[in-house]
Amino acid sequence: MEKPKNNFKIVSDKKARMLLPNALTLINVCIGLSSIKFALDSKFELSIIAIIFAAIFDALDGRVARLLKGTSLVGKELDSLADLISFGVAPAFIMYFWSLNNLGKFGWLLTMIFVVCVALRLARFNVSSNSEPSWKDNYFEGVPSPAGGILILMPLIFSLSEFNLININHNIIVPIFFILISFLLISKIPTFAFKRITIPRRMTIFVLFGIVLFCGLLLIYTFKVLLICGLIYIFLLPIGYLNYQSVYKKKFLSGEINDNDELEDIL
Repeated sequence: MEKPKNNFKIVSDKKARMLLPNALTLINVCIGLSSIKFALDSKFELSIIAIIFAAIFDALDGRVARLLKGTSLVGKELDSLADLISFGVAPAFIMYFWSLNNLGKFGWLLTMIFVVCVALRLARFNVSSNSEPSWKDNYFEGVPSPAGGILILMPLIFSLSEFNLININHNIIVPIFFILISFLLISKIPTFAFKRITIPRRMTIFVLFGIVLFCGLLLIYTFKVLLICGLIYIFLLPIGYLNYQSVYKKKFLSGEINDNDELEDIL
């Protein structure tokens, strides 16, 4: 008679599925902290690259968790704390070391305001939930924290892109960016989420070619490509708002929603 096998396991299968997403989130934290260290050493190019990698890991951890069915409340809270560091504290400190420190106390005030707005943005996400799929999943409520953390770096990215078409006064432009992005973070302005994009099968090869081309350009012309992507995202903000209003009006007139429905905050 064959004896039953006794498989020794340090953790259960369910907990094991949570390890990888949480590990990616912790890597995100380490990269965000490293970007601050690069800024302290005046290596602002490496700081920006670190924030971009942090955004990539932030996008991966949630998708990996859903793919492995390893989502958890701890992972959700950990992800928000990681975002606060990588897209709140880190970008604010990078810009402070680069430009805002020239403004004295006012520069430090802007730094604190931005970090507080990122914290409020993430707190609002944590208390909101929408388990049922909805057409509103195509939109964020306000600018998400990863996008806000990258947008706040746009003046620095512009200076590193070697575009010498115009000369800008950093002491004016940087504070304007901080105030504007801070407002967009805590606002309820609908913005595109880009989570439900359907690609026809016949277009798959062209999409793959486009991704390869984009990655190649990003490696060769890093800051120029980042600047263009940031400008495209800024131009998409009013388009997203108008698109949301158009879809909402159609849904309201068809009776699918009522006037009391609010946009779900999804990060």
